[in-house]
Amino acid sequence: MMSDTEPGPAVKPDNHFEVGVVVEKRRLKGPWATHAWLPVAILPAAPAAPPGTRLSGTDDEGTFYAGAYDVHLHPAETAHYRDNLVSGRPALWVALRKLGDEDYEVATVTADPYEGESMAEGIGEVVEAVPMPPDLQAKLLAFFEAHHIERVFEKRKRDRADPEALARQAGGSGGSGRKGRRE
Repeated sequence: MMSDTEPGPAVKPDNHFEVGVVVEKRRLKGPWATHAWLPVAILPAAPAAPPGTRLSGTDDEGTFYAGAYDVHLHPAETAHYRDNLVSGRPALWVALRKLGDEDYEVATVTADPYEGESMAEGIGEVVEAVPMPPDLQAKLLAFFEAHHIERVFEKRKRDRADPEALARQAGGSGGSGRKGRRE
């Protein structure tokens, strides 16, 4: 039996957490599209509301609950998570995928800033960095502390080229190496 002063077994933090995504529908003044959908907030826990629930505004313009998403964390990416946490503005990157004329779904949510940046380079999805709530920052920090292994960067030394060996490889053509007709 353990006493109250003895430490218990170390609890590993979860490698995932569920979030709720909030999006905003904005009216546009252009000939090609009437509205834009943008991720604007992350809820630290997914509510019981179904995706598409209006939170404020009208049907035409306002804030809506887009749905839940399970954010997965990977031990090999802990250095990226650290970069996110120390950035001054920790964020989650949210990608929305268009389903129809007016329908979008949450395609991806990531805490890796480099993955988020690469998602923004694609075509067809709306990607935004959304502020990470403090509760989720604490979960990400716990995962980082449990799994991070500092890797020392070792620059490889290149072998010096041997000019004599390079000269021998050129072959004994004695010219520019071009083959042509002699006249």
